[in-house]
Amino acid sequence: MAAQQAEVRGTDAQIPGRVWRLAVVLAFGGVLAGLDASIVNVGLAAIGADLGVSLSAAQWVQSGYLLALAAALPVCGWVSRRVGPGRLWLWSLAGFTVASGLCALAPTVEVLVALRVLQGLAGGLLVPAGMTVLGQVAGPARMGRVMATTSVPAILAPAVGPVVGALLLSHLSWQWLFLVNLPVGALGLLLGLRVVPRGDRAPGDRLDVPGLVLVVLGLPLLTYGITELTEQQQISTAPVTAAALGLLALIGFLARSRATPSPLSDLGLFANRVYRAAAFEVFFNGAALFGGLIVMPLYFLVLLGRDIVDTGLLLIAFSVGAAAMFPVAGWLTDRFGGGRITVVGLLITAATTLPFALMPVGMDIVTVQLLQVLRGIGLALSGMPAVSSALATVRAHQMPDASAQINVLSRVGAAIGSAIFIAILTSGLTENATGAAASGAFRTTFWWLTAVTTVALVGAAWLTYEQRQAGATVPRTARPEESTA
Repeated sequence: MAAQQAEVRGTDAQIPGRVWRLAVVLAFGGVLAGLDASIVNVGLAAIGADLGVSLSAAQWVQSGYLLALAAALPVCGWVSRRVGPGRLWLWSLAGFTVASGLCALAPTVEVLVALRVLQGLAGGLLVPAGMTVLGQVAGPARMGRVMATTSVPAILAPAVGPVVGALLLSHLSWQWLFLVNLPVGALGLLLGLRVVPRGDRAPGDRLDVPGLVLVVLGLPLLTYGITELTEQQQISTAPVTAAALGLLALIGFLARSRATPSPLSDLGLFANRVYRAAAFEVFFNGAALFGGLIVMPLYFLVLLGRDIVDTGLLLIAFSVGAAAMFPVAGWLTDRFGGGRITVVGLLITAATTLPFALMPVGMDIVTVQLLQVLRGIGLALSGMPAVSSALATVRAHQMPDASAQINVLSRVGAAIGSAIFIAILTSGLTENATGAAASGAFRTTFWWLTAVTTVALVGAAWLTYEQRQAGATVPRTARPEESTA
């Protein structure tokens, strides 16, 4: 731990141009993953109509992708060590791009779902592999600033996605929802071959097959079961069984990881109290963040009666606030430590969520947009600083496992949070709910969003405390190669 303690302020560590170039290129992976997660949702009805299936069947085009994403994350650390994180990133980007092109050629919904699963597997490896490459090259003292660079396009993409999707569908066919990925992926791959370091292979690491089976089954089953239970709002056999089996599989994975000398993922990282506190914040912040990203479009669509294009444009205010603040958040994180900055970000998020629970449905649209901008600022200050704090506690050879674990916690928190908040909202909405009834349902949901944000705030305060106790409020200045010592 002493190697991570502050010696000089993190912002004294200058960032070479090659690191900035690498951060920009790796951002292509975040753009593709973020854009694809939101753009396809808009086209599910069109896909179902063209392929002759119901909307519930077409929903598996998105569900299959998200479940595959969750299944791929746990193995990312092991694969990164075996082939090198840079190679894994390049392979994942190539696989994602090729799968996108094949999705546009799918003749049936069954083929499309299968291809979306392949796309999800590639997407699940893409983001943590990029984080590993960047973390190893940048080192702990520069983590905040370089992570902020890759976060800007990644956070803009989900907000722009519905607008792009609606525009494409108004002029072209649903196939273009996937074809739009091709030029972005091709350019990212071309630049990546020139800029991205391939990384070192770690020989002798055998794959823990039982552990892999347990976690690859456990995460999707638990996510699916909870999502289905909250959407159905009633107890039924299939989702309860799925959730129970998923939970048992994950418990088995934890027991297996403690017992085997070569676990799939190094859970010993959680012995570090700073890492543990940051992981807690990441999970609950993921639930609050993605829950808000699901609820806000419905706020504009259902409560304010806007169409899909207007809704997409109104949501851009949130991303503009986040994009403007991310570079500042990175600098502040390197200078003052992630805990303090995360506390400020979550206070802003809670303060700008609460008005939606208190104010009437006729709230002025300018006020709504101002709150959206401020919520984006809160996101920038609460998300990336906690992730940077977690990754700054580990050494370079531990980065693959750490980045995979943090992504798993964020994704699972997001999936569970989104499902729960949608269930809370829909339980208060009747089929033709308008006026006071609809307003009450949204107010209740925003109260719950504020509550979960408060839980994340407790995690941020815990992170601040642990950083102070460890003497690591500010990462030390170190060259990337020193972090491997």
